[in-house]
Amino acid sequence: MARITIIETGQVPQKYRERHGSFPDMFERMVRAEDPTATIDIVSIPSGDALPDPSNLEAVLITGAAAGVYDGLDWIAPLEDFVRKAYANRTPMVGVCFGHQLIAQALGGTVRKSEKGWGIGRHVYQVLPDNGVVDGGVVAIACSHQDQVIEPPNDALTILSSDFTPHAGLLYANGATLTLQPHPEFDVEFAQVCCELRVGKAPDAVVATARESLAKPMDHAKLGGAITRFLAHKSIPSS
Repeated sequence: MARITIIETGQVPQKYRERHGSFPDMFERMVRAEDPTATIDIVSIPSGDALPDPSNLEAVLITGAAAGVYDGLDWIAPLEDFVRKAYANRTPMVGVCFGHQLIAQALGGTVRKSEKGWGIGRHVYQVLPDNGVVDGGVVAIACSHQDQVIEPPNDALTILSSDFTPHAGLLYANGATLTLQPHPEFDVEFAQVCCELRVGKAPDAVVATARESLAKPMDHAKLGGAITRFLAHKSIPSS
């Protein structure tokens, strides 16, 4: 039975939280869809929780956040130390969106705001063949970001990519770290909320295209299952 510690780094805006839950709630739903027996522990940085010792954890999942990893907030350096310890310890670890960027920065990569602007709505990513974690040729997943991993760490292999986000999924050489820019934990309704939140920030045409894109089929369940199996050290089921 998997025991996953979710590190909450950012919060769903209050007006949406009652309907959609917190980011850990979304990840818990994603994990339980694949493994109903999983145990979930939550460490909330916004609530002031202390980071645990990663060597005592079975698996770690780091959420998204509105913050930038380069913002110099007082909790970012301790979280980077936590990531480096977990990596050295080979504790199974997944980062999504901010988590993806934070892990990359902690391990020597470069993150910054992309000149391509906002990525929102359903994006389609090419999957590196035979990567051992995500199968199939492409996955379609909701995203919501301006920042990107521009240069991955030397230890990272790019396994998901698109023209908009060349390094959208990274698998690390320690065999226990996987990070993703898009959001498999979002349902379509919350992905629409993310489009709504970009009105006036992203160009109108980008928001309109993103809203329309969310009517097309998505691979959230497939990618969520792959993440859950990775955290439990289980391989891709044979198709």
